[in-house]
Amino acid sequence: MRIITKVFIHGLESSSKGTKAVFFKERYPEMIVPDFNGDLNERMKKLTALLGDKEDLMLIGSSFGGLMGALFSLRYPERVRRLILLAPALCFREYKLPDSETTDVPVVIYHGDRDEVVPLGPVRKISRKVFSNLTFHVVDDDHLLHKTFKTIDWDGLIG
Repeated sequence: MRIITKVFIHGLESSSKGTKAVFFKERYPEMIVPDFNGDLNERMKKLTALLGDKEDLMLIGSSFGGLMGALFSLRYPERVRRLILLAPALCFREYKLPDSETTDVPVVIYHGDRDEVVPLGPVRKISRKVFSNLTFHVVDDDHLLHKTFKTIDWDGLIG
C-alpha cells in the first residue's frame, strides 16, 4: 500500500503558524506544513526540493499557496493524487497560472463569493480551462474562508 503524502502550502503573507496551518498540524500530525518566503520562484524551488521524489501527493494550497500547488501539479501531474485549492491566487499581480496547459489531476476548489483579494471570476475561468477534473465550490464567504474552512469535510477529502 502506498503512503499518501499530505502537504499544506500557505498563502503569501501567512506561515506554518497561520490558522489553517495550525488546524492541519493538529488534525493531521503527519501532514507536511512548511514555511515559504521570497518570490514565486524561490518558493517553488523550496517546494520542489521538499517533495523530492515523493509520489501520491495530496496538496492543499491556500491563496498564493494555491497557485504554487497548481503549478506543481502542472509540472508533475503523475505525482499528485489530488489538489485542493482554497481561494487560489491563480491570477495575482504579475503571477498567473498558464492557461495554455491542462491537467486531469482531480482538483477541488473552494472560493468565496465575497473574496476581495482574489476575484472569483478570473479564478473560475482559468481553473475551468486548466483543470479537466474539477469540482468548484462557490461559497458565501470572504478570501480567508472564515465561515467555510472548518465546515469542509476534511476527512472525506484527504482522510
